Amino acid sequence: MSKYDYLAWLAKSGGVTRREFMNRAAALGVTTALATSFAGKAFAQEPQKGGDLKIGIDGGESTNSLDPATYLSTYIQTVGFQWGNCLVELDENAKIIPELAESWEPSDDATQWVFKLRKGVQFHNGKEMTAADVVYSINHHRGEGTESAAKTYLEAITDLRATDTHEVTVTLNSANADMPYIMADYHLLIMPEGSDPASGVGTGPFVIESFEPGVRTFATRNPNYWKDGRAHVDSVESLVLNDLTARTSALQTGAVHIVNRVDPKTVDLLKRAPGVQIIAVPSAGHYLFPMRTDMAPFDNKDMRLALKYAIDRKDIVDKILRGYGEVGNDHPIPSFDPFYAADIPQHNYDPDKAKHHFQKSGASGPITLHISNAAFTGAVDAAALYREHAAKAGITINVERTPEDGYWTEVWMNKAFCGSYWGGRPTADLMLSVAYKSDAAWNDSYWKREDFDKLLIAARGELDTAKRKQMYHDLQVMIWEDGGVVIPMFNNYIFAGRDNVAGLVPSPVLTGLRMSEQLYFTS
Repeated sequence: MSKYDYLAWLAKSGGVTRREFMNRAAALGVTTALATSFAGKAFAQEPQKGGDLKIGIDGGESTNSLDPATYLSTYIQTVGFQWGNCLVELDENAKIIPELAESWEPSDDATQWVFKLRKGVQFHNGKEMTAADVVYSINHHRGEGTESAAKTYLEAITDLRATDTHEVTVTLNSANADMPYIMADYHLLIMPEGSDPASGVGTGPFVIESFEPGVRTFATRNPNYWKDGRAHVDSVESLVLNDLTARTSALQTGAVHIVNRVDPKTVDLLKRAPGVQIIAVPSAGHYLFPMRTDMAPFDNKDMRLALKYAIDRKDIVDKILRGYGEVGNDHPIPSFDPFYAADIPQHNYDPDKAKHHFQKSGASGPITLHISNAAFTGAVDAAALYREHAAKAGITINVERTPEDGYWTEVWMNKAFCGSYWGGRPTADLMLSVAYKSDAAWNDSYWKREDFDKLLIAARGELDTAKRKQMYHDLQVMIWEDGGVVIPMFNNYIFAGRDNVAGLVPSPVLTGLRMSEQLYFTS
């Protein structure tokens, strides 16, 4: 998508204010006059109220629960933001802004944070939200035996307490300059104190009326929703459409108003379809092939290097992403992150190096790659290309296709070599903490290094920006040279919607999870 296509869509989307639009246009080098012509009358239009929104989302499974501690994939994360809110949220630039917390203030050494809560906010059951509810909700992810992925983020908390009716004080065992960002995590939805975490009762824009795991969710607008300029539609029906063809067909026939994870190969075709718009947003999201480093043969560094040199990233980006993304380099920090290590050499396709490391590893025989399009859009085709690339290095990859339903519970983090995706995180610390720290719940390569963990903890508490940047640089190098993930590409988020739907807020991190409260009908 060119910058002009992007601005044309942005002006129409209703996802940003006119000032924000003009600032983005200037950042892209577009003249004020041209930017004004793009904006046209788009910002004079007020969102309409009413209508019944239907969305088609992938990643739904029959094992899904409304308990936010269990959220693994896009479908249930999207449903979560229908019924719940966090203390803070991310804006279109992935910066934190107030949500249920009106403000937050750190101590001088960033080991204590005080969150002032919004007053007068009601849960769906009519109870007013207080600090006790926040403490209960956060502690749900900290309790002994919890399997919540948010536990990794919260492990530094030594004390969490209500210091007033609408004030929560968080005390940490070490400094963390990014602490408020943690509170934007989609697991940390605020629930009434003592409630069943799987009840779906929160402060969010919609009230869950019915929940059929792996099939659909139906929710109606919360009449007491506290957030201005959100929750425009009367109801939202969220359909589980794991199959790409089914999602595309549902959009074209009008069965749904918007779908996620459009195949880049079909974008041009959909652009020509009557009544359809394409929404593509550059992102921190990335597609990857994690190897379990606690299992042979991936416990051998040379084997991991062999597979990193055995993939032609540009070929995969060209054929799978079709220009809607960029080449990755086996670490998860995107090029626009302020702590991105730009000087790390690119892992280029090199069959000779791949063969050298494969032979040095002492391994023999084929390697099985478990894959499904549930892993990411085009994953099966990407695996087939990977197999062809590796064959030129004398490495045999057997591609074993698995069912989409159950992929995230039966294949990911279970099989030794598979496909996966990450939506990215707003800070380098959050990304590395949730997926690369030794004890992280979602460390899908099971890669463990004590020196990495120590440096990561030190980096999050370093308040000197230059020193912190060098620390994150060194962390990326460790993953690049030793880690258990092959990251061939960073992907754009690609949605397709009916042309009478607007309001989706573009963001480099997790665009679309809050679509239910953002979208509205233009006619």
